[in-house]
Amino acid sequence: MVQIVRLADTPAPEAQSLPQNVEAEAALLGALMIDNRLAEDIQLKLRPDHFFEPLHGRIYESILKLVDRNMVANPVTLRPMFEADEEMKELGGPSYLAQLTGSGAAIIGARDFAEQIYDLALLRALIGVGRELVEHALDTSDEVDPKGQIEAAEAALYRVAEEGGGEGSVKTFAQATRMAVQMAEKALNTGGGLSGVTTGLTDVNAKTGGLHHSDLIILAGRPGMGKSALATNIGFNAASRLVRDIEDGIAPEKSAGAAVALFSLEMSADQLATRILAEQSGIPSESLRMGKISQQDFRNLARAATDLESLPLYIDDTPGLTIAALRTRARRLKRQKGIGLIIVDYLQLLQGTGKNSGDNRVQEISEISRGLKTLAKELNVPVLALSQLSRAVEQREDKRPQLSDLRESGSIEQDADIVLFIYREEYYVASREPKRPIDGDDSKVFEAYEQWRRDMERVYQLSELIIGKQRHGATGKVKLRFESKITRFSDHAEDNYVPEVRG
Repeated sequence: MVQIVRLADTPAPEAQSLPQNVEAEAALLGALMIDNRLAEDIQLKLRPDHFFEPLHGRIYESILKLVDRNMVANPVTLRPMFEADEEMKELGGPSYLAQLTGSGAAIIGARDFAEQIYDLALLRALIGVGRELVEHALDTSDEVDPKGQIEAAEAALYRVAEEGGGEGSVKTFAQATRMAVQMAEKALNTGGGLSGVTTGLTDVNAKTGGLHHSDLIILAGRPGMGKSALATNIGFNAASRLVRDIEDGIAPEKSAGAAVALFSLEMSADQLATRILAEQSGIPSESLRMGKISQQDFRNLARAATDLESLPLYIDDTPGLTIAALRTRARRLKRQKGIGLIIVDYLQLLQGTGKNSGDNRVQEISEISRGLKTLAKELNVPVLALSQLSRAVEQREDKRPQLSDLRESGSIEQDADIVLFIYREEYYVASREPKRPIDGDDSKVFEAYEQWRRDMERVYQLSELIIGKQRHGATGKVKLRFESKITRFSDHAEDNYVPEVRG
């Protein structure tokens, strides 16, 4: 039987009380030296720092190094690495390695030992987070920041919760192929080529395949184009689809819908709720705000509100969020509510984490766009972020947006998987309304007004969603219908896709 001793002369009481199993560590190391093939599976999850005994962690690391070089890792080949190791000398020198292999029975339970070592390491990590939390909470200096401490603690807890997630970051081609087939199966089962989260807009889904997991989607436009309205519509459509699919017996992971987290840095939660209620009840949001509704309208409103109560749409309207705080809150919602889509309205209202980030806005925007892309990959959900456009659009005769119009565009365009622009010619035509003709005016006044009225009829309720960039497919334009009074986007009735010519 192997004799296991603690390497420290007199371990501190708190160290003795930490969760540990040094015997399991020794048994696992012995099993690995007897059968090196065990390392293939175990190293995917277990790291050297997961071992409570530092010497055991170093032995484990040395075993992995030799295995990685296609060399045999056993007491003989490991011996030169530990000839001068002081802690090993306390145990009688490298002969300790041979002692570890004393029980061949450990091979049978090697994976169980690895699992226990891993779990105990997580418990120690939790204790570390708790201790650090207490120490910071006891700090009453002038620079104390309780909210910052809470966010830091949540981030630390999330890291512990996701510990071992690295095993999923490197996938065999077989695993990647299975994932691709599952995505294709989902697209087939939805009946509309929809492999991601639905936007609720048939023509947009047809050109993008929906909003794909781990993608950063930028939705940009000038003020008045309806960015927030479209994003809210998409969030509502995705959440509604999830509810319908679950009612139809479809498992949430196979649904084209998703629970949605909407971070609204511009509008309050009640304003967003008013918009959604207006859309669903058909009552203009202005009438709702001012109370200009009939009893029948109110009954329609109450019915719509009842239908929406169980909608998995979560609104966070905290102003002035930093990208770090947003990521912390998103992780919490993912863990607690299982969100599958994140919407940020809008990107330029987020703040960076650096103390002097405001001094270099381009650098701050780069940090924010990178942070949103990282969040999409980390949580494996699509992130739809709204973005303002520069005023350069207004200086051109054709006011359709281009990629170069994105504010601080370099990083946003680079980090985004899809860039969408919303453009409504109706907005610009309406702003050019000429003088209304009256009796006595000359023919030019009548002609100008008639021309304007014809232009308004042509563009009435018409909007364009321009796909300026798409990693997964072609660019182009999709026509949509926009009802401004109830802020609702829907599919346009005509043939509505104009592909971009590729040279």
